Amino acid sequence: MIDEIMPRLYRIIIPLPNSPLKELNSYVIKADDRNLIIDTGFNRTVCFEAMQEGLRALDIDLSKTDFMLTHMHADHIGLISKLVTKTSTVYFSRIDARVFDKDISWQPMLDYAVINGFSLDDLMKALHNHPGFKYSPETIPEFNLIDDGDLIKIGDYSLQCLLTPGHTKGHICLYDEKKQILFSGDHVLYDITPHIESWSYEVNALKNYLESLEKIRNLPVNIVLPGHRNFFTDLKGRIDELKKHHQNRVNEVLEVLGKNTMSAYDIAAGMTWDIDCESWEQFPIAQKWFATGEAIAHLRYLESEGRIKRNTDQKIVTFSAY
Repeated sequence: MIDEIMPRLYRIIIPLPNSPLKELNSYVIKADDRNLIIDTGFNRTVCFEAMQEGLRALDIDLSKTDFMLTHMHADHIGLISKLVTKTSTVYFSRIDARVFDKDISWQPMLDYAVINGFSLDDLMKALHNHPGFKYSPETIPEFNLIDDGDLIKIGDYSLQCLLTPGHTKGHICLYDEKKQILFSGDHVLYDITPHIESWSYEVNALKNYLESLEKIRNLPVNIVLPGHRNFFTDLKGRIDELKKHHQNRVNEVLEVLGKNTMSAYDIAAGMTWDIDCESWEQFPIAQKWFATGEAIAHLRYLESEGRIKRNTDQKIVTFSAY
């Protein structure tokens, strides 16, 4: 399915089967000399077929097409190796690109999950069911690394790169000041809340996210084009809703914790989740992974605010109120 949003700006809807996200919005800007595709979909046949169909309908020559990847997650970059040509430029965040360094592995994340309460058996199931593991690109192309404030010009569009860490450490939004368009990636979504997780105590993902929301809150914007679901116009109003959502989640974490001493995994089990399961035990293992990562992000934020303490004297890290 293709939508024309503005002159020479289109959306191709890429299905994401068995994902709560449902679909990815891949944006295409057509120009006389070069085209630009923003985000691609999972490295899956169904995604590739939808992308190919959309590009054929738009008469896109991939040899005259560049790519902008808003962040490192597989639903946004998975197809890049199947689409890129020798003449393509691939714009990608300098920070998020580090996850593809050859000396980076999943092991530190797995170790971190174990000390936060995941069983090793569940962990291996979670890894092999993780979409980032299953549907990532087959090969990694050469990236044109971008930083906060860089400009990408395609035809009549001039896109300023805005570093907005939180959803990932190097997430990039794109802002066309003249046209007042914001491509928000997964930083600001309208129908659902972006997933904010933490798999390292060195990163305060929620604090970074809230600061990144403030960074873009007052931009003059006529339309926001997110990575998933519907377009919207009230950027400031949606940001205020997201900030309130996370305040409510922080309060819920404190309520679950109470006067107890608990692991992040057990705290996640006590929180409310928008998943059609009667109990935590019934959660798909991948959803337990996402839930625990989100719980840790809120716990790390509370710790940084001096409202709870982290206990590291046992094999399993726990949290408790002061």
